[in-house]
Amino acid sequence: MALAVGAGVVGLAAPASAVTGTATASMHCQLPPGSPSPNPRDMNSTYTVEVPDEVQPGDVLPAGSVKVTPSPTGVTVPLQLTLTMTPSVTFELENAGIPAGTKVTVTGAVQDPQTVPANGEPSIAPWTNNAPITIPASASPGAIKWLADSSKTITTITNPPLGAQETTCTANAPKVAIVTNQIPVPTVPTTTKLTPNNGGPGTAVTATGVNFAPGPVTCTASLAGVDTDTGTGTADAAGNATCSLTVTTKADSIRIGATPGKAFVWVTPIEGVPHPVDIEVLPGALAIGPAGGLPTLDLGSITINGKSQTVTGTFNAAAVQDFRGGSLGWDVTVTRTPFLNTATGHAMNTAALTIAPTCAVTNPDSPSPCAVGAAGAITDTPKQVASQAPGGEELTGGEFAVGGGASLKLPPFMFADAYQSVVTFSMA
Repeated sequence: MALAVGAGVVGLAAPASAVTGTATASMHCQLPPGSPSPNPRDMNSTYTVEVPDEVQPGDVLPAGSVKVTPSPTGVTVPLQLTLTMTPSVTFELENAGIPAGTKVTVTGAVQDPQTVPANGEPSIAPWTNNAPITIPASASPGAIKWLADSSKTITTITNPPLGAQETTCTANAPKVAIVTNQIPVPTVPTTTKLTPNNGGPGTAVTATGVNFAPGPVTCTASLAGVDTDTGTGTADAAGNATCSLTVTTKADSIRIGATPGKAFVWVTPIEGVPHPVDIEVLPGALAIGPAGGLPTLDLGSITINGKSQTVTGTFNAAAVQDFRGGSLGWDVTVTRTPFLNTATGHAMNTAALTIAPTCAVTNPDSPSPCAVGAAGAITDTPKQVASQAPGGEELTGGEFAVGGGASLKLPPFMFADAYQSVVTFSMA
């Protein structure tokens, strides 16, 4: 990554949790007249946000169900003032089926007046939504990510009587993901394995499964959806089922209960002289490339103006290949070196670089999907940006492209120079 500074998006992310998340949001704020300089200014405030668990698109959240707890703002007032505040935060919602840019606002009730001494710091008490919030409907049920978009506090100043003053703050890009409500994965009965998974007439097969009601179970062989042979078994108190049957006629699937079946390979008995044909399939590589490295991400140039500035770009995608032929997973992480000019010795030690990761399947025959890591800062500590979960009894692997959006927040002052940092994508 290279950046030329002629004559200079905030790394804002926090891991999501089940119902509560905390993150530091960097806001660009226009303060009321008479506030200490600079005005406007950049401020950081830590928000803890609580949302109901199991919220689905289309739900209506009742008043009082979303709670916002801010940290001190770091803003001081030059004179003793009596303030009354009405706070709110607007969130952008992310879900595969919700239209991009969809926003909801959590507005609190008018808070009790507070008297702040000269050079003191006003505080904002935690608040909950004072009106119902409708989550837009979506064709993709699932978890919803809440990203802080902007905040607004209506501040009425009564001493001296300056009238209603409004402080408006807008989040610096990229928006910060504060909390993701969890949608529990249904524990549906599942047939997990057949032992053996092939054979001819008279083959004894043991089928196993998970998440069944404790007690007797039935397993069934079928051909093209038509049931053939059946067997019996039991599920223990933990829901682990074991069922045995003997395959007497041709079948292509065996299942426990009403679950989707596992494939069974029918071996037709043939009269004559057998002539076995053997082949060994060797595992391929787990690799990330290209070996020669990715093209430079050039963020262009920017002019020093005495304020923090943000530039954005896109990391070129690294190719991931998992040809191991097993059920293992993998992780891709990123690290970076400091922004330096090795010829002049100048450095931008306070420059904040972040990534909003992406991961796409590039081979449609890939047996596995890939998961995207949370957006956040890139440092010399490895940060996960993409992963493939182990498959258990299922085959994993495939071909993928891992990249993401790049955001760089620059300090207000630095040496005018050309700087470079090397971002490294690594796999394990």
